Amino acid sequence: MTAVVIRDARHDDADELARLCTLLAYPVDGDGMAQRLASLLGSPTHAVMVATSPDDGGDLLGMVAAEWRLMIEFGHRAEITALIVDPRARRLGLGQQLVDAACDWIRGRGGGDVFVRSNIVRPESHAFYPSAGFALAKTQHVYVRQLGPPAD
Repeated sequence: MTAVVIRDARHDDADELARLCTLLAYPVDGDGMAQRLASLLGSPTHAVMVATSPDDGGDLLGMVAAEWRLMIEFGHRAEITALIVDPRARRLGLGQQLVDAACDWIRGRGGGDVFVRSNIVRPESHAFYPSAGFALAKTQHVYVRQLGPPAD
């Protein structure tokens, strides 16, 4: 693999971003991803960046997404909401490059720290994040409540 380029995602990356998300068991098709990108790419509080290589014919090697938000308990805070590296590009430093790109974006908004969540079923990420400069802050449970239609 030759040089990797990290750049802002574009609307025409939708199919490749969908492929990357599906690799990590977050299935979405290109049309669904295109709808998400339409909102995210126009948002000043969200960043989506991708890694490409001139040798890969347009295939994405990885992606990172970050969000800058105002939280009542913390004030402004940043989170890396997604980090995916294609299996063929793992263990080459690409994950660190993507994290660094997200951190640069966060610093540009005045952020002094960033947090990231890692699913317990992804032990490889539990080794990666400390090596990328993150400290384990807590463990938690995540609950989901399905909502029906609004009450009249």
